[in-house]
Amino acid sequence: MSGTADRVAALSVQLVDVHQALRERLASLRAEAGANAGAPDDLLSHCLGFCAAIRTHHTGEDGQLLPTLRAAEPSLAPVIDKLIEDHGLVASILQRIGELLDSASMRAEPAALVRELDGLTAILESHFGFEERRIAAALDTLGPGAWSAEVFAPG
Repeated sequence: MSGTADRVAALSVQLVDVHQALRERLASLRAEAGANAGAPDDLLSHCLGFCAAIRTHHTGEDGQLLPTLRAAEPSLAPVIDKLIEDHGLVASILQRIGELLDSASMRAEPAALVRELDGLTAILESHFGFEERRIAAALDTLGPGAWSAEVFAPG
């Protein structure tokens, strides 16, 4: 396979790899929050970093990947609409997490953060699985250059 063909075939693999890295970061963050381990500032830093990674990934998909897929494969429109809807739901949870992190109540009641992280974990697992099942084959048929590397950046 040529370099270009290798790159095309690798797009779905790269998407799954990024999702797996995000899953692992979220699991680590959830464990840290649940154990209330380390300094609150460390937890804050890890949460903010993870939230930024998810925002970057979804912004890249919404701005480049999904519009390109919609144009190339109009039959994927309902799937793409669902993914974009999920991105909005995830953004709402990330906002609530940010509000918790900004408030003094997180120190008084860390269980609220754990609940939000549990909800985020469930939604992202469902979202990532759906995206991987429904989008991977289409990615493997499209050529490179339609989007930048940031689409697959785990942040």
